Amino acid sequence: MQIILMDKVVNLGNLGDVVKVKDGYARNFLIPTGRARRATQANMEAFAAQKAELERVAAEKLADAQRRAEKLEGTSVTIRQKAGVDGRLFGSITNADIADALKAQGHDVAKADVRLPDGPFKAIGEYPVVLGLHHDAVANITVMVAGEQ
Repeated sequence: MQIILMDKVVNLGNLGDVVKVKDGYARNFLIPTGRARRATQANMEAFAAQKAELERVAAEKLADAQRRAEKLEGTSVTIRQKAGVDGRLFGSITNADIADALKAQGHDVAKADVRLPDGPFKAIGEYPVVLGLHHDAVANITVMVAGEQ
């Protein structure tokens, strides 16, 4: 299926690109989430008419994400969790826990922005975490997992 991208999509293209994808990917993900439209003549004309507005909105999103990334860069957050004497946690620290801890510090971070490529943390320690606030804006923070008294 031919589609017009309404936003940057990782490993697919940028705003305004006309790409061919599998029908299910377009129908079930890209079109319902507003990231793409079918590449019909009417949609291509409508996109051309609003391209400047879409580019302006995309630039504002990127600028906001870069501003938030600069503010978050180097931040450290401490999360307390019950742990055994060997330092292993009774449970784990997930991306939702990290997002909640950052929100408690006054930062606006969604749990989807927290990237944990090796999975949740299951032991006491200090871990580097990457926050993907936008495709082109990331922030590196430190999460310290401590045992509860």
